[in-house]
Amino acid sequence: MNPLSYKTLKITLITLLAVFLTSEVTNAQSRLSDLVEIQHAERKELIGYGLVTGLDRTGDRSSSSRGSVFTVQSIANMLENFGITVDADRLRTRNVAAVMVTATVTPYHAAGSEIDVTVSSLGDASSLQGGVLLQTPLFDPDNQEVFAKAQGALIVGGITAEIPGARLTQNQTLTATIPSGGVVERNEEFSLSTEEPLGLVLREPNYANARNMVEVINETFDEELASMYHPGLVKVDWPEAFRERGSMNVFTSIILDQEIAVEAPAKVVINERTGTIVAGGEVIIDNAMISHGNIQVRTQVNPLVSQPPAFSGGETQVLNVPEAGISEQVAQTIILDPETNVQQLAGSLNALGLSPRDIISIFQALDRAGVLRGRLIVM
Repeated sequence: MNPLSYKTLKITLITLLAVFLTSEVTNAQSRLSDLVEIQHAERKELIGYGLVTGLDRTGDRSSSSRGSVFTVQSIANMLENFGITVDADRLRTRNVAAVMVTATVTPYHAAGSEIDVTVSSLGDASSLQGGVLLQTPLFDPDNQEVFAKAQGALIVGGITAEIPGARLTQNQTLTATIPSGGVVERNEEFSLSTEEPLGLVLREPNYANARNMVEVINETFDEELASMYHPGLVKVDWPEAFRERGSMNVFTSIILDQEIAVEAPAKVVINERTGTIVAGGEVIIDNAMISHGNIQVRTQVNPLVSQPPAFSGGETQVLNVPEAGISEQVAQTIILDPETNVQQLAGSLNALGLSPRDIISIFQALDRAGVLRGRLIVM
């Protein structure tokens, strides 16, 4: 008998009636070390290829009984390194997945430092849940030198349940992280130089913040040392008293310890892989009406056994009879007052019993309608 195949498609309908958009900023004191990077101390992106083992039959596979070709080859090569010779044609890979591993390092990550790594499926695995990354070298793409190594248990932001003919997935299960799962193996050469000014690169370019940085630095040293090149870069001349190598680091640390008044735009950050929403308390929504309803389209195939009469010479057959249905929920409506903040909006949305996916859709629609006073960032 053919297994039951089931598929549910959920379509979220959002209707918004909105007024206008204005900007909202908040002022807070922040240290420069939280706002800037040192120029020329660029981050280095590392990449590697590895294997994840320990999967519960959710690893790589293909239309044939064998797994993905590169996964099979990788397993055979790994076993050969352990002195075990196997016939690649006899390998099965349902508990193994080929993955790409990425990480980011800075010149301040010395040998022995631990770094976070990200793991993503390369083959046709259905989930990385419960897997363990085997030791994987991470390369610098520019010179192909091994810069770090990664290994460890995966943390997956989603979950998958599967039976023959049906599969349920919640959030993303083909990417994962390993906090502190990588170890840096070599030092990156970097040192400050008095041949050029100290460059402070703002992580988020902003004229007001750059101006405040210049004022605070000049007031701290009672000299006109700092100047704004553009909203994303402030350069600081080296004072004569801090031109020696050790003193340069002291001078830099003094600057990075200074605090300035920060004008930070309100933000809503959405991680669609995990369904996570993080919003600043100063995010404001203008007058709006939100009408929310769900349409569920359900399609399934029911097996029907056709049994011929005895001694008729016919054969028993299984026929697949399609069945479809549509259910629609009555739309629920909320009215947002002027200057509604995120806490009030969250309370209203929770009262509707919405899922994180629905709330994400609403925030995206609010942004498109022009009533979200803040920046929407989708990861």
